[in-house]
Amino acid sequence: MGAAADNHEEESSPLLPAAVGPAIPADEKAPQAPAPSPEAAKLYADGVPVVMGEPVAAHAIPRESWSSGILSCLGRNDEFCSSDVEVCLLGSVAPCVLYGSNVERLAAGQSTFANSCLPYTGLYMLGNSLFGWNCLAPWFSHPTRTAIRRRYNLEGSFEAFTRQCGCCGGLVEDEERREHLEAACDLATHYLCHPCALCQEGRELRRRVPHPGFNNGRSVFVMMPPMEQTMGRGM
Repeated sequence: MGAAADNHEEESSPLLPAAVGPAIPADEKAPQAPAPSPEAAKLYADGVPVVMGEPVAAHAIPRESWSSGILSCLGRNDEFCSSDVEVCLLGSVAPCVLYGSNVERLAAGQSTFANSCLPYTGLYMLGNSLFGWNCLAPWFSHPTRTAIRRRYNLEGSFEAFTRQCGCCGGLVEDEERREHLEAACDLATHYLCHPCALCQEGRELRRRVPHPGFNNGRSVFVMMPPMEQTMGRGM
């Protein structure tokens, strides 16, 4: 009786873990939860689908073309025609203003116009003073082209070249190598056709992103102070 009482006391002790169920033999595996379906495991990161932590192949989402060519200085005859002419004039006369406006739109208000325009202006003047041409500002501004291309899944210069010529297809299939080549092409585009590159980026952003300073069509409620009231003499 004493041994049975001791066993019963050990079983009812709160310091011992409660029995969950019958013990599983060593030669048998514990049942596993069913694997999640591919649709449930699919997520999106920066517009690119990710399945089980790995991005889907590049051919799953074809890259779009730019809304206008790099030499389409006046844009196209649509609702943004007047804006395209403005972009062309800014790129020709004041590229620092156009670059600052592009970064301001791309950053969606997180970066001010002056933070981009002033450094560009300094590099522009320094390059023209020391070397006689604008050779420093393109080095500063070309990451914006890369950011636009990645955010909107646009076709890069290297991929467009391989599509037209039908060569170097293996380099395009390798995502990491292709992105390195596209970044180098973005730098070359800004160095060789800097005003045209800025204008193309400006036209693309104006068609996709409203200016952060605009109200974007939302209603505005204006609180008017109450009018001055006078007390009249009762009859």
